[in-house]
Formats: sequence, structure tokens, C-alpha cells
Amino acid sequence: MEETKEKKTRTEEFKLHGGEILDKVKEIIHQGNVRRIILKTEDGRTFMELPLTVGVVGVLVAPVLAAVGAVAALASNLTIIVEKVED
Repeated sequence: MEETKEKKTRTEEFKLHGGEILDKVKEIIHQGNVRRIILKTEDGRTFMELPLTVGVVGVLVAPVLAAVGAVAALASNLTIIVEKVED
């Protein structure tokens, strides 16, 4: 009999400005237990959503960081919502 474990998720929220955004996203990606990163504007609209899976993170980190860097250059204030997987 195969046992399936349902993993719980939790979210964290950070309000950051300009150059802090890229540094925080790099830090979050390197933590490794992140399922998704959502960037929202000051008025609460979703600006960018980055789904991160274990297999994809190793291959696509550079393009993801380039996209976030471009967004950070255009936006002065963003909220980063991080969805993490708990064991």
C-alpha cells in the first residue's frame, strides 16, 4: 500500500524597493524549498509570477534572475510573496 503525504505550504511576504528586490529573490531561490514567487505592485496587482520546481531551478535560474532584474529596474516598490513547501 502506497502512502501519500500531503505537503503543507506557507507564504511569506516582503515589501522591498528597487535593488533590494533582486537580492532578495536570489536569496529566496537558493533556499530551495520555494514553490512559487509572486511579485505584486503597490496597488496589489500581480506583476510577475515565477513557479519554481526543483528540476527547473537548477536549469533556469539565470533567465529568472534576468527577468526579475529587469522588473526591479522598472519598479520602485514591489511586494514579494513567497510560497514555501513544508515537510
